[in-house]
Amino acid sequence: MDLPTAPPAFDATEGPGSHRRADRGADIGAGCGLVVLELIALVVVFGLWWLSGFDLDPDGTVTADSLWGYLAAAGGVGVLAVAAAAVAARAGAFVTVAGQAVMAVLVCLAVFGGAAAQSHQDQVCRDLPSASGCPTDDRTSRPSAGSERNP
Repeated sequence: MDLPTAPPAFDATEGPGSHRRADRGADIGAGCGLVVLELIALVVVFGLWWLSGFDLDPDGTVTADSLWGYLAAAGGVGVLAVAAAAVAARAGAFVTVAGQAVMAVLVCLAVFGGAAAQSHQDQVCRDLPSASGCPTDDRTSRPSAGSERNP
């Protein structure tokens, strides 16, 4: 006996309005991996800035490099986070999108905070060039090799 069958009322798995999602495990793995890589990149960038002001010579005074170049590198990490969030949104990986959005906000806060601090330091150095942390001319801080006299 043949019974009549009705067509499905609504099928959201096909067609132009289909809602596909990435596999949850791959989504979490990609999100965590990207966050770890971005944190490593930020530690390297700001670690290099910190090392620029580090010297083992007890006779010399060293000031750290200007933060502007390092902030540009950190901003590049933020741009990559936004791009990764856009790609993840297209793929339906919503955990990765959330993680990358948080990373982009944190990088943005770090860049704007660092820019404010460096701008303040630049203003202090313009107003009072001999202030602590301002770069000095190496010719005036250390004697040159020809100026020392041997008895």
